[in-house]
Parts: sequence; C-alpha cells; structure tokens
Amino acid sequence: MILDRLGKELLFFDGGMGTLLQAEGLKPGELPETWNMTHPETVIEIHRKYIEAGSDIVLANTFGANALKFHDKSCSLKDIVTVAVGHVKEAARRAETNGRRIYTALDIGPTGKLLKPMGDLDFEEAYQAFREVVKYGEEAGADLIHIETMSDTYELKAAVLAAKENTDLPVFVTTIFDERGKLLTGADVPAVTALLEGLRVDAMGINCGLGPRQMLPILEEILKYSSLPIIVKPNAGLPKQVDGETVYDVSPEEFAFVMQEIVRKGAAVIGGCCGTTPEHIHAMIKLCRGIKIKPLEPKEWTMVSSYGQAVCLGEGSKIIGERINPTGKKKFKQALKEHDLDYILREGITQQDKGAHILDVNVGLPDIDETAMMREVVTELQSVTNLPLQIDTVDVNAMEAALRIYNGKAMVNSVSGKQESMDAVFPLLQKYGGVVIGLTLDEKGIPETADGRVKIAEQIIAEAAKYGIQKKDIVIDVLCMTISSEPDGARVTLEALKRVREELGVHTVLGVSNISFGLPSRPVINAAFYTMAMQNGLSAGIINPSSEEMMKSYYAFHALMNLDQNCEHYIAQYAGAAPAAPSATGAAGSQMQLDTAIEKGLKEDAHRITMELAKTKAPLDIINEYLIPALDHVGKGFETGTVFLPQLLMSAEAAKAAFSVLKDILAASGSEVEKKEKVVLATVKGDIHDIGKNIVKVLLENYSFEVVDLGKDVPPELIVETVLKENIRLVGLSALMTTTVVSMEETIRQLKKQAPDCKVMVGGAVLNQEYADMIGADFYGKDAMQSVYYAQKLLQGK
Repeated sequence: MILDRLGKELLFFDGGMGTLLQAEGLKPGELPETWNMTHPETVIEIHRKYIEAGSDIVLANTFGANALKFHDKSCSLKDIVTVAVGHVKEAARRAETNGRRIYTALDIGPTGKLLKPMGDLDFEEAYQAFREVVKYGEEAGADLIHIETMSDTYELKAAVLAAKENTDLPVFVTTIFDERGKLLTGADVPAVTALLEGLRVDAMGINCGLGPRQMLPILEEILKYSSLPIIVKPNAGLPKQVDGETVYDVSPEEFAFVMQEIVRKGAAVIGGCCGTTPEHIHAMIKLCRGIKIKPLEPKEWTMVSSYGQAVCLGEGSKIIGERINPTGKKKFKQALKEHDLDYILREGITQQDKGAHILDVNVGLPDIDETAMMREVVTELQSVTNLPLQIDTVDVNAMEAALRIYNGKAMVNSVSGKQESMDAVFPLLQKYGGVVIGLTLDEKGIPETADGRVKIAEQIIAEAAKYGIQKKDIVIDVLCMTISSEPDGARVTLEALKRVREELGVHTVLGVSNISFGLPSRPVINAAFYTMAMQNGLSAGIINPSSEEMMKSYYAFHALMNLDQNCEHYIAQYAGAAPAAPSATGAAGSQMQLDTAIEKGLKEDAHRITMELAKTKAPLDIINEYLIPALDHVGKGFETGTVFLPQLLMSAEAAKAAFSVLKDILAASGSEVEKKEKVVLATVKGDIHDIGKNIVKVLLENYSFEVVDLGKDVPPELIVETVLKENIRLVGLSALMTTTVVSMEETIRQLKKQAPDCKVMVGGAVLNQEYADMIGADFYGKDAMQSVYYAQKLLQGK
C-alpha cells in the first residue's frame, strides 16, 4: 500500500495530460475525459511514457469527470471513470517498470462552480457529485484519490468528505495558491493546513498556477505549519504562444534543477502539472531519485480556521467573542425567536471590529429548532466575517450539522469528562476535525480542587487519544466558579489553569465573566480576574470585546508582557496612532449607515436603510453618495488584499438589495435608472468553468453595466454574432483550462476580423499578461475588480 512508503521515501507523480492530448489532436471544446473512450490508445500511451520516465503515481484521465459535467447516458460517468482507471493499469502492464509498483490515482478536479453563499452550488450537491465519482473510482481499482487544483476550501471540504466517507482509499490533496500564498476565495496556508489536517487527509500540498521557483516560498510556509507529507506539482513555468501553439517557458532541465531544491527543502511527493511532459518528469526523477527526504516533523500548532484565515493559540492570549449566545441576553433571545438573522450578523461584525479573534456561536433555546438554526447562523455568519467560529452547543445533532457545513476547522464547545459526553463528541472531531474545549467536570460534578480538575483534564486527553485526537487539538476549560458563592473559586481556577498549561502542555480557555455573578460592578472583578488568568497561562478568554474594561486589561497585559511589539496595538488603541476599523456603530441594535451595511454584506440592513433614506433623498443621490463609494471602498480592499472574494461578493449582494429598492421607486415614478453600456461575458468553447465570469458579472451589474451573459462553452461564432447584433464595445472572455485557451484565441481572432471596434478583456487561472498579449487581447484582468475598472475607463472615460 502506498501509505507504507509515503513520508519515508521520495515518490514521483506524473505530469500534464491536457497539453499532451492537444498535441495529439484534442480539439477546442472537446472534454479531455471523452478521449478515454474515443482515443484509448493515445491515453494509454501517454500514461506509459510517464511510467517509463519513472513515475510511481499515475493520474487517471478523470480530472473533470464529475456528475455535473457527465450526465449523458451515452457517455456515462461510470464508464468514463472505469475506463480511465483501466487505462493506467494497462499502461503499467505494457511499460518497462523494472519491477516498480505503479499506483493508479483517481484524479479529481474542481466542479467549476462556486458554492453557496458565494455561488449557486449547494454544499451537499457538490458532495454528491464527488461522492459518485470516488465510488466509481474505488470500484474500478484505483489505489488512491488525488484531489487537486482546488481554489476554494469549501469545495475542497466537500470533495474530501466524499472521499473519506465513501471509500477506504488514501486521500492526497493539492490546492492552487497564487504568488501571495492565497486561494481564490482567500484562504492562506495555515487555514488550508488546519482544514486538511483536521479532515485527516494523508498528504497535502500545492499544484498548478505557478512554476517551480515561484512555489518555493509557499512550500516553506506549508512546511512551517503542516505535519503531513508534502506534495509539490508545479507547472512548467508560464504559458506562451509560439507559432500559434501553447508552450511553457521552463525546460525539463531547469524544471528538474528547481525540483531538486524543492525536495531538499522538505517535499515528499513531487510531479508536474500544466505544460510538463514525460521529458520534464524524466529529468526531474533522474536528478532527484537519490535524494533522501527529510523526516516528517510533527508541528504542535493549535489552529482553528475559517475560509480566510487561521488563528493559532500560543504566545499571548486570544479573544473569543461571547455575544452570539442567548444566555442572559433578552434582545438576542428575541432575535432568535423572530428569526432576525441580521441582528445576529451585526453582533458578529461588531465583535470582529472590536478585536475578537474567534466568535462563539450558541443558538440554543427551547422554542426553536436548534439544529436548523445553528446550520443557518453558521452559514450566514461565514458570509459576512472571516473569523473562525466556535460551535457552542450541548445538542450533538446541532454540533454535527454545524461541523459538516462549516468552511474551515472550527472550535467546538464542548466535551466534558463524562463518558457519555466523550462518546458523543469525539467521533465528530475524528470525522470533521476541530479544536475541542474540554470541561473539567465529570459524573461527580466540578472538583473543588485544582488537583481534581487537572485529573479530569488528563482523562479527557487520554480518551481523545483513542480517537486519534492529538493534544494540540484539545483546549481545557478549568471552569470559573463565582466567588460570591465559592470564595476560593478564583484561586483554585488560576492554580488549575497554570498547571494544565505547564504540566499537561495543552492550551486553556475560560468563560471569564462567570467569576463575578451576583456581585455589583461586575466589570471591575472581570477585568482584574482576566489579567490574572492571562498571567497564569490563559490561551483564550471568552469575553465581551465591547467591554471597555476587558479590552483595557487585554491590551495592557500584552504591552506589559512584551507580547505586543513596540506596544503597537496598545498605542493604536489608546493614542489614535492608527484609525480604528470601520464599525457597525456600537451594539447590534444601533443605527447603521448604508455604506457600512454594503461593505459588511448585510443584505436585509441595506434594504431597510435604503427604504428609510429614500424618504428624504433622491434615488440617484443615494446611488452616487452611498452605493458606488461603498463598492469602490470594498473593491480597493480586494485589490490590496485586505478584503477577499467572499466579502466582495456579499458586498455586491447587499448593494443589489439596496439597488432593487431604488429601482422600484424610480419605476413607480415613471423614471428609470440610467443603464450604462452593455458588456458581453462568456466562458469560451470547451470550458465549463464559470466561476470567474460569474464574479465579474455580479460586480459589473452593481456598477450598473448591463451584462449579456452568454454562459459557458460558448462558440466564437455566437459571441461574434451577439456583438454585431447588440453593437457591443466590450467583451469579457474567461478560460480556466489550458486546453481551452486556443478557443479564446480563436474567438479574439474572429472578433478582431468582424468587429474591430470591439475591445476584448480576458481572465482566468491559466492566463497572465504576457499570454493575453500574445493571443491579441486588449486587456488582461488579473482579478474581477480590474475588469470593472477597465470597463469604466473604456466605456465611461473614467
């Protein structure tokens, strides 16, 4: 089995498939996977060449094979997968292997769609699409599943769960990072690592998007955080057009030279992606074969993550915002009963603005369906904040529902030392990953002594180990007993806190305000105890970040203990050295400005505030004074990397909600919003990925451009016909696959010939400025906002 060798010796993947099929005659618009049926000998021969070049792991030609693409009975998904796996095995039989074991990998790429709430694909629909293909792959005899070229952690999670829940095969995963070390939807290396290690994949890494040299800094970052064997599969550099053909600028010799450095830095499995050939793989293996890989080093990071960032517990203390919890909060209870989700979202945004690192989410009330509400609140919160969430519930069904659809590695509150509790919660952590809070109470209650609480903590850690849950994924809550009824409560808690951190080597958490129940001037007691707890090793405090006393304690402690370099955060907070983050203006129930609602992605608030503003302001004034400036502010944040794709799209949705109000008012008065010029968008022939196109569409519409969306897999002739018929001055073309860039070039050629006054902007993962220039594009949009700015400049003279 491959797992017996993984991480112990250097293993070799194969290289690219699509560009080699193109060289053999794959036409623009043809799906490479269909060649398994129509050109079996060609596919087998490519596999054979890679095997004879030295590849240990060969990818079946199934990258795009999923139920969303292949649902025609005449060319069924099962047949394609079965035949594809068989081709690798046949190639291994034919090849000169010198006795080497060849592993057949079921290759799984992205669906080409964005998942809700950013896109239109439901998480469980994505799961089912992947579930079908992995089952067929295992039945056909695949040795492992390789999920690759993923740019969204949510889709990635759906694919991994499908593989883990429906097969017994090893699961390898690689994602596509840009040069900043980010996925398309914003995740950084620690966030991806936390998610994948929590889901217990067998190996992780990076592929596609970049050449080998550009991958080096990302590899170093992965090695810093990951304990898993690392996979690196670069492109053969950047694509270029030479004499009408796509070529890549890194030669086999140069590729092999850099891959040597990649192995020495710590990669355990290497191969190639777009543009690499059997010659690249042969040169790589020849140069790297004798290198002894670095032994795996367990990393002890305690990490929780969201779609956009990871939070590591360690030096200093983190803040877990406590406000999304009905306990003692009349307004919050009312919001839950009335299904006022925007109130809950405002609480989350306010806490983030006030400095929270993680948000506690508790929606348990006797009168509501907690499982349904938890699922909904977690989904909606993740559409407006990129903070990791703490799933806080005693309902195991609600806990699992949240963990399943959570986009990241959650904190879980909680498990106790009761056997019943551990039996229920630990299997969920084993399956979905997470950092669990262990409460030091058992069937006998909460021990009165520090010794008793430390002993329960030890029992929780030992029981968790039976499920493969490591100490780094356990955080202990030694529990605060209010000093009004337990005079020795604070002292015992602080002693237990220190001992758990120092003797057991695990991180700690406390619900700090519990210490002061029943006392006057509670913030005074809370703040003092919070400082003492941090001094005794508190890794994270569950507090109200809107409490001035608690935040003074937090900032002062970190400054005093030299955990705040040059007192930067303290100075920024209390001397005005840096502007505060834009706030949702105080408590969740306070009035909010329209531009803030749009920037934060609060659709219902944007709709409500616009209705109020329209009573005193003209619709066009609202558009020009609020909507457009708010979108511009978010767009600039997206450009500079402070705002990520989910936030960008949610802001666009909030702006759309506001705009719909104004559109109705104008229509009722007999007026209309002035429409700007039409822009045609299309994903080129042969490419069924419409993520990029749909993002650009949403943004252009928010800037009041009229978009003619021709969809995906669009032939050049239809695009040209539409441009001539509608008198279009700007076309946007998207391509995600290397094999379909030729379709983009042909579309541009026809447009230049028949509609020379029409400009063409292009975008997609396989493109860059040089390549765009070579195929005759007028503009290359590195991201969606760049396309909007180009449209404004071209069509409005801005």
